[in-house]
Amino acid sequence: MQLNRIKAVRGYKAPRRIAGRPSVVAPNRVQRQFTVVRANQVWVTDITYIRTWQGWLYLAVVIDLFARNVVGWSMKPTLSRELALDALMMAVWRRKPDGEVIVHSDSKNIGVSFHHHVCCFA
Repeated sequence: MQLNRIKAVRGYKAPRRIAGRPSVVAPNRVQRQFTVVRANQVWVTDITYIRTWQGWLYLAVVIDLFARNVVGWSMKPTLSRELALDALMMAVWRRKPDGEVIVHSDSKNIGVSFHHHVCCFA
């Protein structure tokens, strides 16, 4: 790194957690069984943040466990409920599931897991 004059970027702050109402935790229907027998049976979701030169970018992804491919995603400059719901709506629009789909997310997603379940079963 010294030969190429490359330096690590330091001194940035990680995004803060957004304080708000406590989320309702939905029951864990997956129970760590990540092998499924048909498409559109179980979708898993996650949210991550990406550091860019202009600030933080938040990315929400929906993955179908059967094919292990991304079926929906959304990016926004702020962490909000709409970020996760947009990714889920893209997955529903693209895959058009004919039956019930279990949507699983980790409990770190702020208030999101319950809203995923409400959106899918509404």
